[in-house]
Amino acid sequence: MFGEGPRSLLAIVAALNEQEGIGPTIAELRECLENLRIVVVDGRSQDRTVEIAKDMGAEVLSQTGNGKGDALAQAIHEIRTDPDYVITTDADYTYPAKFLPKMIRIMEEDPKVGMVCGNRFNSHFHMDYMNNLFYFGNRLLAFTHNLLNGVQLRDPLTGLRVIRWSILKDWAPKSLGFDVEVELNHYVERKGYGIVEISIPYRSRLGEKKLKFIHGASILKRIILESAHA
Repeated sequence: MFGEGPRSLLAIVAALNEQEGIGPTIAELRECLENLRIVVVDGRSQDRTVEIAKDMGAEVLSQTGNGKGDALAQAIHEIRTDPDYVITTDADYTYPAKFLPKMIRIMEEDPKVGMVCGNRFNSHFHMDYMNNLFYFGNRLLAFTHNLLNGVQLRDPLTGLRVIRWSILKDWAPKSLGFDVEVELNHYVERKGYGIVEISIPYRSRLGEKKLKFIHGASILKRIILESAHA
């Protein structure tokens, strides 16, 4: 168990019909981090997502808009405390929380690091965990991201991140959907902070996949838009 000590931690989890994954996700977060505040932003789920999250002690915000980026923006706007670090992860149990203590320690040891990300594409990665089309689409988007924007990341679209609240609190994301990670990468860099990646394994999701091929187009558009500010 990673002792929190004086630091304050907040996890933001965007969810939409994730009754299979939300319980294990919250349980693992609590197992790996002490005194963690968990906020689930629910996009009007039609299953037991909200019930399970509340039963496990998470706070639930009812999302007024649509999309992952919108959910993150609403959480940032409605947070009334000042945590030291904010964790973002998906509600489908794909990202292992046991790496979060290491990610937090990296930021504790180097004040110039503004965000630490979990890199899925390493020696631990198995193609069984991701559809071939999504894998190659992800790799193409990553190549384009690094080529156009100059933010060199192996996995720029990862959903597991730890960010300094001092950076995040003034951010008003323009991205409404899955392109929010691209915008966040550039926002942190433009604030003058470094981004560090650590290798993590990636698990098969619990429940139905939300990311569709069409979302790749919005991510590509965001990469191009952000390149204007690179």
